Amino acid sequence: MAPPVLPYGRQTIEDDDIAAVVAALRADFLTTGPMVEAFEDAFAAKVGARHAVACANGTAALHLAMLALRVKEGEAVIVPSVTFLATANCARYVGAEVVFADVDPRSGLMTPGTLAEAMGRLDGRALRAVMPVHLRGQAADLPGLASLAARAGAVLVEDAPHALGTTMNFGDLTEMVGDVRHSAMATFSFHPVKTIATGEGGMVTTNDPDLARRLKTLRSHGMVRPDGGEPWWYEMPEPGFNYRLPDILCALGLSQLGKLDRFAGRRRALAKAYETALAPLAPLVQRAAQPAWSDPVLHLMCVLIDFAAAGRTRAEVMGRLLERGVGSQVHYIPVHRQPYYRERYGVLHLPGAEAWYDRCLSLPLYPGMADGDVARVADALADALG
Repeated sequence: MAPPVLPYGRQTIEDDDIAAVVAALRADFLTTGPMVEAFEDAFAAKVGARHAVACANGTAALHLAMLALRVKEGEAVIVPSVTFLATANCARYVGAEVVFADVDPRSGLMTPGTLAEAMGRLDGRALRAVMPVHLRGQAADLPGLASLAARAGAVLVEDAPHALGTTMNFGDLTEMVGDVRHSAMATFSFHPVKTIATGEGGMVTTNDPDLARRLKTLRSHGMVRPDGGEPWWYEMPEPGFNYRLPDILCALGLSQLGKLDRFAGRRRALAKAYETALAPLAPLVQRAAQPAWSDPVLHLMCVLIDFAAAGRTRAEVMGRLLERGVGSQVHYIPVHRQPYYRERYGVLHLPGAEAWYDRCLSLPLYPGMADGDVARVADALADALG
């Protein structure tokens, strides 16, 4: 019998997670109850932020961040082209114009240099926000990016769904992704392939109490209850959305959050095993670069492959891996290539993003992998490349 397919990522759900959800189902509140605040408080404490606001998913988190900042129609938001669609789309949801930044072809990350180049293509638009993505779990250069954004009068918002648990060292101080020392907000996702899972779910962290209040109001239709009003009275100063995260999912998130250190340790151990197992495949296969300041909890095990030198297309390699029971994925097709953005902004040449896309492949990485699975993946990749 063939071994089961190793997906590129999957959730780890255990008996205590199931028990936490069952307890929430038996409680008085299925939504907008005490588990929401409990999850938010625990998450804020874990990442070192003053406030955390739970919401429906990672895309909702990004949209809420744009709304909370009052990003206006026609203003510019800079995002890296190597990211998921939602990073750029959230700016369009509020009518802003997207300016795509290139990335380092070895790490996939926006850099101060690629941000500065993108700033040169604003075409007179006011820059409102810069949204670096902590791709794969590797942290972007937050001080360098924040300095450039501040000089342009823009706000930094971290797109951090890949990087829960990642620590950084900019100088002598150890920081954690989500503590928002360098940014206005950081957004997270709890999709099943992420470091902790709630099925669907998101979070925004901030150290600004006014932003936290706006985020909470906007996630629930924009409703507020004025002081001194009748007990049933509510008002809507501006429209919001139904972006709430139910108690059931918050109960699962709280249980998963308690395992973050264990999950992080396992991901780091598997990444270390990959470093050894993939070494014989160099230089044909190289691990994506790790910045010196980043101590990542990797969400994605990305390798960069010279497919031309191997004489195989990426599709052929992925097919051969699947025949050996190894799933893989591509993260990501550069967003500036998408038909909607090509039509809106024209054909854009971003050599770093295109070089990254031409070579990248994500291999299986998740806490439930067995110790021998890394060698199995490396052997399958060697066979797939011939």
